[in-house]
Amino acid sequence: MLGFPPVQASFQKSDPTLEHTRPMSTTQRISLALSELPEGQMRACSAGEREIVVCRTKDGVFAVDNICTHAYARLSEGRLRGFRLICPLHGASFDVRNGRALGAPASRPLATHALSIVDDRIEIEVAHPEVR
Repeated sequence: MLGFPPVQASFQKSDPTLEHTRPMSTTQRISLALSELPEGQMRACSAGEREIVVCRTKDGVFAVDNICTHAYARLSEGRLRGFRLICPLHGASFDVRNGRALGAPASRPLATHALSIVDDRIEIEVAHPEVR
């Protein structure tokens, strides 16, 4: 990690009036200052039990799950080379723009998370399905 403390997300339930049209879920938001994430760097965050890594490349800012789909390793402890996020454990690599697995031993993509930049803040929305 880059020496920054992990960012904690705020909790927000989805609109209960929509429950009949889609499965109920919870949504959490992560917010951090764009100035805290220089180009070529990444930052680990958490949204409840879910770990996210936010990456800033020359192509923009992207948010993906922080746990490698091949083996349980925190990708934020690996390297970011351009848009390629490299796992520190076995060297699997992922495209931060779309979560696609680029290199073995990983074959499954990472989950991606929608984000927007508002008033020099990165706002990430993370949805969690609710277990009933």
